[in-house]
Parts: sequence; C-alpha cells; structure tokens
Amino acid sequence: MDALFDADRASLLTAVMLAAISEFSIDTDQLHNDSTSISVHGAYRDAEGSPRHGKATPVITHGHSKDHRPDLKQLVWILTVSADGAVPITYRLADGNTVDDPTHVPTWDGLVDFFYVADSKLCSRQAMGHIAGRGGRLVTVMPRSRKEDTAFRDWLQTHTPTWTEAARRPGPRLGEPDEVYSTTPARAPSAEGYRIVWVHSTAKAGRDAASRMARTEAGVAAIDALDLKLAGPRNRLKTRAVVEQAAAAALADTRADRWVTFTIGETMTTTYNQAGPGRPNATTNYREVLTTRYTLHPDIALEHIAHDAANDGCFPLITCDRDLSDADVLSAYHYQPNLERRHHLLKSVQDAAPVLLHSPARIEALFCCQFLALLIAALIEREVRAGMARAALDIIELYPELRDCKAPST
Repeated sequence: MDALFDADRASLLTAVMLAAISEFSIDTDQLHNDSTSISVHGAYRDAEGSPRHGKATPVITHGHSKDHRPDLKQLVWILTVSADGAVPITYRLADGNTVDDPTHVPTWDGLVDFFYVADSKLCSRQAMGHIAGRGGRLVTVMPRSRKEDTAFRDWLQTHTPTWTEAARRPGPRLGEPDEVYSTTPARAPSAEGYRIVWVHSTAKAGRDAASRMARTEAGVAAIDALDLKLAGPRNRLKTRAVVEQAAAAALADTRADRWVTFTIGETMTTTYNQAGPGRPNATTNYREVLTTRYTLHPDIALEHIAHDAANDGCFPLITCDRDLSDADVLSAYHYQPNLERRHHLLKSVQDAAPVLLHSPARIEALFCCQFLALLIAALIEREVRAGMARAALDIIELYPELRDCKAPST
C-alpha cells in the first residue's frame, strides 16, 4: 500500500481506463457522478491531511454520514461512471467533511466534454455556470429550496399543465399498475436561463400521499400523547410557553409541523389548603390555591394538505441543453440509480467499509485497488448482459436452484 501510494497512480489509472474504453468500446458521451461516505473506526489523530512525499492525504473526520452513522469518522468517495453499463471512469477520495456542491467543478475539469448527470448538489449557479460556460451539457434535479420550484407548485393550485407521457415501467409487483412518467416544460426558465422540465411520476405521487398521511397521523398521536401527559399528576409543564414549546418540538420530531397544528386550552382549578399547622377545627384558616391546567388539541392544516396534494409526484429537472427532448432529459436522469448500485457493490460485496487501516496513505492506496476491483466487476457485468442481448436471451439461470435471472451482476 505504501509503494502504491508513492507511485504515479494518476498515470496508472489513466492508462487502465483508456485501455478499457478502447477494448470494450465503452461509450463515454454521458457520465454520471455521485458521492457516498465511507465509515472508519478509530481516532485517526494523524489523518489531518499532512502530505507524504509531496502528495496530499485525506482528512479523516466527522461529516454528513450517508450511512446514518454520525458517530463515526469518515471519508467521502466520489465516483463517476458511464451511462454505458455504469462502468467506473474515475474516482476521488475526499476529506470526511467535504460537501457535494464544490466537488462537481473539479470532476468536470478532470474529464471535460461529456453530458454530465448528477443529483441536486450540481444545481448551483457556480457549478452549472462553469460547465455550461465551457460548452458542456448537464442534467440535474432542482432542489425544493429554489424559487422556481415554489412558483410552479403555487401555479399548480389553479392550473392544470399539459402532461405528455415520456416513459412507462411495469409495476414493482405482479398485478400493480404501471409506473407512468409524464413531462411538461416549465412556463419560464431558471434564474440562470436554463431549461426546466417538470416530471410527474404516478409511483412518486403514491409515495408522497402515503408519507404525508403517515406523518400527519404521527403528529396527531404526538399531540394526543402530550395532552395525556399534561393531565397526569406528575406533569412538569406548568406555563403556557413551555407547553407550546413542547408541542412544537413534538411536531418537529415527527416532521408533521406543516400539516398538523394545535390549540392550547386553559382551565383553572381551585383548592383550599390549611393555612397553618395543627389539627383542623372550627377556627382553622384556609388559603385558596388556584392551579392552571393546560390541554392540547390537534388541528389539521387542510389548506396545506390540499396544496401539497395538488403537486404530489412532481419534481423538476434542469438542463442547459436546448436540443434534447423532455423525454430524453428524463431518460438521462433515470440512469442515475445505476451509479447507486456501484456504491452498494463497493460497500457490500467489496467490503470497503468500515475501513480498518490507520495510515491515511495506505487508505488512499487501498481505494485505488477498490476502484480497480469495481471497474473489473462492472466490465464483467456489462459483458454478460451484452452477451445476453446478442443471444436474444431475456433470462439466464444464474440463481440457486437454476432460478431465472433477468439482470445478472458480478
């Protein structure tokens, strides 16, 4: 590993990739990029980015864990694959606290002149402007935080766009309806002047509605549980401000605060306590004690539910390419999940995570080997599937007990 780190890995990988592209006739016109986190175990106090023999080493630190392990330090693995068999083309191992937004510009600069497809982190003025300004083409999904997204969803409340069917897939289970994808061009371009293509997915519409219903029910249950607690003898929420804060936190925890609200009720109870010590008698004085009790009642924000239901299943794609049809833009983005399969292969079959080495240089070299293994696996898979196509085979008997396999992998 030390020797591999010190070697000229860039030239090695370039030679390997050029040979693979030539030998297997890999189409590199369209490339897909994404990143994932690689968990590591241990303190890694020496992994602070100190160079070794003039070469940089990655910083192992905490970051946004895509493995949902914020307790572990990590590295960020950035992978680019072709749209022809999801063959890995290049990779980078970045610091553990690297965010996705600034990674796209160096990826583009390292490859140049291809159709670039990535997730919503590519949708920034700097990254898109860098690619489009150099004659590049891109497709990415527009995040919900953009004003263009909000404007279209508000427009949908009173208008019905003309949807054109762009793709259709069989349902995931036998007997379920087809998944239909329809597109419509946005009424106006993005703030940067790029095309926006809106997509409606029947499958996503069902998921959106089910998710909203589940969160709404969870929010109502959380408010009811808190109201029960307020009525208990050991209630510690004594002021209106504290009750309101606790109810808002309960809705935020269930992510139902957009669709569920609450009203606070107030009741006064009067009790009388003996004013002094001793046994009570005819002359005993009592003092009046007023106690305020609060109640909570959940309310449903019907206007918000109706607003969101009108745009269930919708999401926007943005591209600087003016020649592609709306269906082609969707088709390009639909290939992105194949890249996710490469991340899965890296972490599961190749056991890349967790990393148990403690030398940053050796870890960097190890992931060079992981990339080469991923490349070989992808080429094997691509060759098998190409062979099936040449032989006009829809299935081959690869699974145990010679069961049918429609999409063989390595």
